[in-house]
Amino acid sequence: MFNDDDKHLSQLIHNARLSRRDFITRSAAVGLTTAYGLSPLNAFAAEPKKGGVLKLGMSGGNTSDTLDPTLYSDWVPLNQAYMLMNGLIEIDENNKAMPELLASWEAKPGAAEWLFTLREGVTFHNGKTLSVEDIIYSINLHRGDKSRSAIKSQLAPITNITQQNDKQILITLSGGNADLPYLLADYHLVVVPDGFTDWSHPIGTGGYIFDQYEPGVRSYFKRNPNYWKPDRAYVDAVEVIVINDPTARTNALISGQVHAINRVDFKTVDFLKRSPMLNIVRSSGGQHFTFLMDSSVAPFKDNNIRMAVKEGIDRQKILDTVLRGYGQLGNDHPIPKTDPFFNHQLEQRTYDPDKSKFYLKKAGLSELKLELSSSDAAFAGALDAAALYQQEAQQGGIQISIKRQPADSYWDDVWMKAPFCMGYWGGRPTADQMFSTAYQSTAKWNDTHWKNDQFDALLLQARSLLDESKRAEIYGELQSIVRDDGGAMIPLFGDYLDAANKKVGGIKPHPMFNFMGGRLAERVWLEG
Repeated sequence: MFNDDDKHLSQLIHNARLSRRDFITRSAAVGLTTAYGLSPLNAFAAEPKKGGVLKLGMSGGNTSDTLDPTLYSDWVPLNQAYMLMNGLIEIDENNKAMPELLASWEAKPGAAEWLFTLREGVTFHNGKTLSVEDIIYSINLHRGDKSRSAIKSQLAPITNITQQNDKQILITLSGGNADLPYLLADYHLVVVPDGFTDWSHPIGTGGYIFDQYEPGVRSYFKRNPNYWKPDRAYVDAVEVIVINDPTARTNALISGQVHAINRVDFKTVDFLKRSPMLNIVRSSGGQHFTFLMDSSVAPFKDNNIRMAVKEGIDRQKILDTVLRGYGQLGNDHPIPKTDPFFNHQLEQRTYDPDKSKFYLKKAGLSELKLELSSSDAAFAGALDAAALYQQEAQQGGIQISIKRQPADSYWDDVWMKAPFCMGYWGGRPTADQMFSTAYQSTAKWNDTHWKNDQFDALLLQARSLLDESKRAEIYGELQSIVRDDGGAMIPLFGDYLDAANKKVGGIKPHPMFNFMGGRLAERVWLEG
């Protein structure tokens, strides 16, 4: 007798037009996976192989996408960026900042001045040699009054970038920042030649060279024969096919149309693990799912309303039923348990409809009606989570109507525009970067429009400290402020779940984003 997962996957296989024989064969084995590693992967050949076209079926692309690094906002542009271009600094599988186009760095006392050294022997796709001027230009694209960059506010503390010689730059800050190398690892900070502006056809130093690009549909990039990393970029070409629908994405993998997919549907992961042809890559990190309340408008201007909303959700039920256990409970702040500054002293918020009624009463209400905009574009299972919350919130006097939104336009038309909607964050390597990106009042991606002067002041204070114990104390307080005053209800941290055909060699878990931190294309190879 089939359970729900069996029925769901049977339908997927039917949709993908697999034969009965294929179905029996592919359902015969169980894949083993852990949060930090993947047992079947150890069977891959130690030596990478060159050749073939790697086909990726990806969620997180829109027809409004661009290859302009100041405007990246979702998974597909992020991955395409790391195919064509390199970053300044790379975050490795241990969540550590490692050299990329910046080969080394050192902070002067106080961490307000940093000296960075350029990597030598790197050339762009057009043959130009990488220079200090290219690095300075690429950083400055995100600074200044005319910049539209999502990380403009995070780079605001940079007061000056000066060339010291033909190999070094000095970055001067308005105050100390012990995490500057992590900030410079942001995926927007990829490098192009000095003065470059043709974002319809980017030139970078990456492992692949631009060939074809249709925003939100498909891209095709060919291998860079002169890539400076000898142990990366093995395949002849990478084709990215945008498939935002989770069922269609899974079908594409099962039927062999693509080699790997990101954002595996939580409903199907246990079934896919049984296939002897597939590997599931599970990574625990900072990815979290959000219910976003616009704190600048009624009724969410009143924190009593925000608290009523937060008390009315059964986090454990949604973790068990929507995420199928592939994640952790959230506590209404964005810092994961894997972060060294995670506040273990904060009491975990639980489902308490009586407290919802209490806060509604404090707001002068006996009941509250809200419209929640949702789409599985926000995260796989978002609509199911919304439906569960709708049922749970009723017990606390909150009546919720769900407005299903189109997936293809969700991030342009709903996110940061609808007063109550759903979303996700991929997390960041440091607490400062996560808070600065989405919670500082001046942040471009402050998606709840929340402003708290105390929070802003403490965030600035913690950033300049080199004493880790003092920083931990302040970041703990910041988590408490966001938890009890912020506009985001964060019920869950979800594992990153990717799936790949076993022909894909070299694939591993990574704490930053799906697809090995967005760098899967240059790290894997095709077997056979």
